[in-house]
Amino acid sequence: MSIAAEAARRRTFAVIAHPDAGKSTLTEALALHAHVINEAGAVHGKSGRKSTVSDWMEMEKDRGISVASSALQFEYAPEGHEGEPYMINLVDTPGHADFSEDTYRVLTAVDAAVMLIDAAKGLEPQTLKLFRVCKARGLPIVTVINKWDRVGRDPLELVDEIVNEIELQPTPLYWPVGMAGDFRGLAHINDDGEADNYIHFIRTAGGSTIAPEEHFSPADAAEKEEDTWVTAVEEAELLAADGAVHDQELFEQCVT
Repeated sequence: MSIAAEAARRRTFAVIAHPDAGKSTLTEALALHAHVINEAGAVHGKSGRKSTVSDWMEMEKDRGISVASSALQFEYAPEGHEGEPYMINLVDTPGHADFSEDTYRVLTAVDAAVMLIDAAKGLEPQTLKLFRVCKARGLPIVTVINKWDRVGRDPLELVDEIVNEIELQPTPLYWPVGMAGDFRGLAHINDDGEADNYIHFIRTAGGSTIAPEEHFSPADAAEKEEDTWVTAVEEAELLAADGAVHDQELFEQCVT
């Protein structure tokens, strides 16, 4: 493979967030779903549970925080992809301000950033600082709201906060079914802003392995989840009416 072809297939992402939002846990989950690892580790040690692959230093394992950026490199071919698989460089960055210089350096060398938000705390100070660095460098942002299985804020409230605080309109690909603390699954939002598929997850022990998925049509989802599904559909319709409809082609142009 030529150098140009090798470079063209590479994609580098940095995961950014305030401390304890779950960056290392998300990095571990992405590696798990890419089949790079067979079992996801835990940031805070549990009996018999290994640590995360990105927090490899003893200080990080002991304190449960990232103190230096670490990169995971692996090949990944999405469903339906033709040709050589992508080479993914996934960078887990420190969240604590004491180690922010390391994160700033990483953001000079990535194609896009994954901005992680705690469902209960919303946009936190360090997340905002790192977002502004990404904005200044013209980096596309993929936003993930984490910890939806715990008590947290209303999803529309979180979207409003993003719009008001950073003047960026999220265009959801998926929308939670069930309020924070009573998470049922995800509604897939199509190009027209409509919920066209319901993904229900079956919990696994400690979240250490890939959760099996059940897929339901909108009609079956309404029968299964009743008012909870109706609420998710209505919220997706409100976002679509406000123009928050995802344009994948436009996003890919920004990344490439």
